[in-house]
Amino acid sequence: MTPSESEDVDVVLPCLNEAEALPWVLDRVPPGWRALVVDNGSTDGSADIARELGATVVHEPRRGFGAACHAGLTAATAAIVCFCDCDASLDPALLVPFVREVQGGEADLVLGRRRPQGRGAWPAHARAGNLALALMLRRRTGLRLHDLGPLRAARREALLGLGLTDRRSGYPLQMVVRAADAGWHVTEHDVPYLPRSGASKVTGTWRGTWQAVRDMSRVLTEEPAVPATDAAPTRGGSSR
Repeated sequence: MTPSESEDVDVVLPCLNEAEALPWVLDRVPPGWRALVVDNGSTDGSADIARELGATVVHEPRRGFGAACHAGLTAATAAIVCFCDCDASLDPALLVPFVREVQGGEADLVLGRRRPQGRGAWPAHARAGNLALALMLRRRTGLRLHDLGPLRAARREALLGLGLTDRRSGYPLQMVVRAADAGWHVTEHDVPYLPRSGASKVTGTWRGTWQAVRDMSRVLTEEPAVPATDAAPTRGGSSR
């Protein structure tokens, strides 16, 4: 049985001026899954292109990666929600085994560890910032993760229960930190990371990378906010 046959799946695709990448990204969304393209103020017609290609378009006027991701999460209705960048650097089809792992109760949150393919796929400064954050995350949570990339899958109700508040670059990290605090089983798998289409809005420059690291470092100083008994995902009809 395929994920699309057993449970509904929504894929949140935060989007800011990704007209060039959208056709490839949406074509790679697994059949039966719903693509939620969250337009974060695009000026290149991204929303119209996404709609024409069959995606559901969600508009989020507040700028910020976290704002776009959370707007997609709140708009989602499927039992399982996935996240993927909309710049053609990651293939949404890679989420199929992630979803199966969540469905089977083997993990509560599944993350993709990016493995760069080709020149320019992951600039040195962005890689260095990611490594530093991964090390800080290990100290904070004990999770031995290597990446804080955007490719991920989890159950929608459980994600909403985490009470995520960051609306900038710290959103992906806050999700992992609060999941760890709530006692979730978090897993990580290698995924190919391709050269993105267009310039990165976050880590394309040293300044952007520094801002992202600063946002995420702030998240690591937060006190645990979600009791494990309140935010633990449901597996097979019972809570962890």
